[in-house]
Order: sequence, then structure tokens, then C-alpha cells
Amino acid sequence: MSTYIIAVTGASGASYAYRLLQVLIKEGHSLFVSISGDGLSILGDETNLHPKGSETDIQSKITRHFGAKAGQITYFNEDNMRAPIASGSTIVDAMVVIPCSMKALSAISSGFSSNLIERAADVTLKEKRKLIIVPRETPLSTIHLRNMLTLSGLGCHIIPAMPAFYHHPKTIEDLVDFIVGRVLNCMEIENDLAPKWGISKNVR
Repeated sequence: MSTYIIAVTGASGASYAYRLLQVLIKEGHSLFVSISGDGLSILGDETNLHPKGSETDIQSKITRHFGAKAGQITYFNEDNMRAPIASGSTIVDAMVVIPCSMKALSAISSGFSSNLIERAADVTLKEKRKLIIVPRETPLSTIHLRNMLTLSGLGCHIIPAMPAFYHHPKTIEDLVDFIVGRVLNCMEIENDLAPKWGISKNVR
């Protein structure tokens, strides 16, 4: 199994992060998780997960909620700059920022590491590991687009939260799965969440 960093920032679209965590935990991968303050608030607003308290409290809550194995999830607050993922000496297979706010996008694209999520992304870039950004904003300003272009030029994978409709989605979950499936594809994890063009997905 692989090890990933999953970061959740303060943009609408917490369902994407929730579903990604659900799949990765079920598949048995080890996860370092960090959620910004605004991300925690939005996660509570948009899903049935309401993690609060200390790092240990939140880690336990996420572990129980998703039925993860002991030690499968390690949680760090965004202000914990002494966390292992703040250093390139901690080797991971990829990092995903999902959803990624425009504030976090701006900080990552400029190398301004004011919190753990931004620092971990900076480390991922400098170590030339896979960084996947799922921006969630509309409309996009020229500044937003320039920041994405900067990161794309550095090898970052940009997967906007823009679900398709060719697979005839019947539920919101189908739309969420489309994006999460594309993220998993980028992580090189086999899945059937994002149907291939011309192949119908079975309706739940």
C-alpha cells in the first residue's frame, strides 16, 4: 500500500475530500491528513463529518468515522509546522489538496508556506513528487489562472472540480465520484468511479 498526504482547505467541495478519504481508507493506504480551520468548518457544513478538538481528537474521529485501521491515519493541524510532512525526509507517494481554495493555491504557487498544508505542498514540489490540486472556484480571475499555470509549469496536476455529464449522472454522488475518480487516476489507483469515455457506468 502507498502513503499519501490529503489536505483539505477552505473551499466549498468538502464532499470531494470526504469521498477520496473514504476510498483510500477502504483500499488500505496510509494517510497523512491536514485540514485548515476553514476546511474543518466547511467539512462540517457540507458532510456528516464534524471533526473538532485536538489533533488526537480529530484523528480518532476520522479513524472511527471511516472505519480505518489503527495507525492508518495520522492527522496534523495546519499550524503544526513540526509535523513530519513539513520535511522532505518523510517520503510519500503523492499529495492531494482537495478542495483547494484560491488562497491556498496562491500560497503554494508562490512558495509562501504560512501553514503546514502550504509547507507540505512546497516540500512535495521541491522533492519533485506528485502534487495534485483540485481547485474549486468560479468564475476564475486572471490571477487564479496565472497561479494554476505556474503550478502546471512545475509539474503539478490540476484537476478542477468540473464534473462531466457524458455518463448520465443520476445523483450528486455520481458527480462527486467523477472528480474523485479522475484524482485516483492521476494517483495511478485503479477505480471505476470515473467512467471511461464510451463506457457506461452502472447506476447505483
